[in-house]
Amino acid sequence: MKIPLIDLKSQHESIEKEIKEAIHLVIKGGKFILGENVKNLEKEIAEFTNTKYGIGVANGTDALQLTLEAYGIGKGDEVITTPFTFFATAEAISQVGGTPVFVDIDKDTYNIDVNKVEEKITGKTKAIIPVHLFGQPADMDKIIDIGNKHNLIIIEDACQAIGAIYKGRKIGSIGHAGCFSFFPTKNLGCMGDGGMVVTNDEIIAKSLRMLRFHGQKVKYFNEMLGYNSRLDEIQGAILRVKLKYLLQWNEKRRKIACRYNRLLENIPVKIPVEIDHIYSVYHLYVVQLDKRDNLRSYLKGKGIDTGIYYPLPLHLQRAYKELNYEKGDFPVAEHVSKKTLALPIYPEMTEGMQGYIVENIREFYSSR
Repeated sequence: MKIPLIDLKSQHESIEKEIKEAIHLVIKGGKFILGENVKNLEKEIAEFTNTKYGIGVANGTDALQLTLEAYGIGKGDEVITTPFTFFATAEAISQVGGTPVFVDIDKDTYNIDVNKVEEKITGKTKAIIPVHLFGQPADMDKIIDIGNKHNLIIIEDACQAIGAIYKGRKIGSIGHAGCFSFFPTKNLGCMGDGGMVVTNDEIIAKSLRMLRFHGQKVKYFNEMLGYNSRLDEIQGAILRVKLKYLLQWNEKRRKIACRYNRLLENIPVKIPVEIDHIYSVYHLYVVQLDKRDNLRSYLKGKGIDTGIYYPLPLHLQRAYKELNYEKGDFPVAEHVSKKTLALPIYPEMTEGMQGYIVENIREFYSSR
């Protein structure tokens, strides 16, 4: 049996007719940049997240970077975030001239440890970017309280968490702005790159629309230096088709995660911890275990693909050498980076596939 970590082929086969029709209509209409599909998708994502405005951009990284710039964050400013995330979270801070300030993570959720945030706040701190890692919301109540106390901008990195819910509120709607990625492997993914920012702030929404299109509000009249970061019309059409299925796809992911939890009982692996009052969308199903690399090789030999998220925390990346972090600065992030393994999860997975995966994990540990 061959089981990929993520199976986009099966997803696309199930909606192939709708996707082809949506693409055909874009081609027939002849408008490929900021057309009706992007405009409608922006409205639909805003409605989906219970926010007022959606602004489509080229990718999730741009969503973060342009949002930071829209809020005036730049050279000399510090932004607090997690070292255990995809590089783009910190990279966006650096690209606007800011400095990422890392805080260690919670050992159970892998999200930023909210109890360690305030000690990192200085007179230069302007924002906090909590990451809803692997689809599980961060502890937003505490983060919002800290933000209000210190007058900080809260930008949610929700690139892995579209559809997740924190205490009845959709992720992306809790901070000042929320950033999403539509990279193909995301829960809502296009067939290329894409991203979106959601916000309730009309001024920020207007600024983002100018920033994504060379700083212009009216064509050829540029009010600021901007970027070429527009969500493609064909991708917008594809995403509108997929958005109709997102809720049921997320629910299937949750059922698969729940089944994993049951099947992995009595096996020496730490299953994901879902905190109270949240609805995780399990972009990834990540376990923590000893002998990770050995197990990964063993499963590969059985036709089972796995992933490591993330093998090296950001504070130890060569790109951030000048920040002068050292090994041991964030012990929890460093520990889990050596222990975590993502098992296959996607809505089309069958119980037979899961059974095969867990059976092989059990055999690996029983033979050692």
